[in-house]
Amino acid sequence: MRLVENGRIVEDRYVRLDDDAPIPDRVPIIVSAKRFLAEAATLVRRDGSVGVLWPNDKRVAELEPWLGHLALIALVFPKFKDGRAYSQARLLRETHGYRGMLRATGDILRDQFHFLVRAGFDSFEVKKDADARVFAEVLARYSIYYQDGADGRAPALRRRRLSANPVPKARETV
Repeated sequence: MRLVENGRIVEDRYVRLDDDAPIPDRVPIIVSAKRFLAEAATLVRRDGSVGVLWPNDKRVAELEPWLGHLALIALVFPKFKDGRAYSQARLLRETHGYRGMLRATGDILRDQFHFLVRAGFDSFEVKKDADARVFAEVLARYSIYYQDGADGRAPALRRRRLSANPVPKARETV
């Protein structure tokens, strides 16, 4: 599986662990939601980045006490028709203020990529090499948006207002 991160195809530095697998030291890991919730206090103190694979049928509010310790949250799209992970991403970014890496995993299609970025995702597990190249190129394709998004880009109207009303310079006094 290919990984696109911030518009570039990269090697995944995270190791995805089974629930019964030993936890290696100083290696970035991704654990299941079940394992994370059971071992959260220990996992966040370990030497190495921690990520969690979060299913779309669990409330992201359960992660709130740990958000400052999680380097990555991988949100699952079990089917391309199931968009609950979009809502989870927006909640994590806008309501809970999560600033770490948000990864889309599962059944994601190239047609969804732009919407995933706008929802706050910055990392994508892609099944096909051709899709990975397209995902990496799409970020540069669009620069103007009309709606607010969780990706931090200002919509066109706000950008226009800011450029039309620059901050006045302080007057000099003599």
